[in-house]
Amino acid sequence: MKLTQTTAVIATLFAGAIFGFFYAYACSAMWGLDAVDPRVAISAMQGINNVVRNPAFFPAFFLTPAVLLAAGVLLRRQGVRDAATWFVAAAGVYFLGGLVLTAAINVPMNNALGELAVPDSLDDARAVWEAYSPRWQLYNFLRTVASGVALLFAAIGLLKA
Repeated sequence: MKLTQTTAVIATLFAGAIFGFFYAYACSAMWGLDAVDPRVAISAMQGINNVVRNPAFFPAFFLTPAVLLAAGVLLRRQGVRDAATWFVAAAGVYFLGGLVLTAAINVPMNNALGELAVPDSLDDARAVWEAYSPRWQLYNFLRTVASGVALLFAAIGLLKA
């Protein structure tokens, strides 16, 4: 397999990994946290946020747009314009809808939640969680859609490569 094809496959894999990460939150993790005592939910989310930036997460979250763009550039250099366009579009969609959105909205929300002491009172914890979870989930839904579109675009690009 050529470097260009290998890069396109890796880029598609990265896009799939980050889509799966966001999708898991969208369809199970947050619903599970919403279903438990809000003190437990706050504590669990704080724990998740404390460990999520790790070597396994880094490539999919941070490198996906770079690898998608690299695949697009390599494909363009080989004259495979249709495929290149799909990969470049995938890079842009994920960069804006995944990485930038996360940095602008979800990370500040996570940091604010992380600075809080878990309330002892059930009512106080419920108020904190109800102010956090629906908004966080809305923006997670948007980044899930964006990363899913990026994956779709990469898959189309891969088929055209």
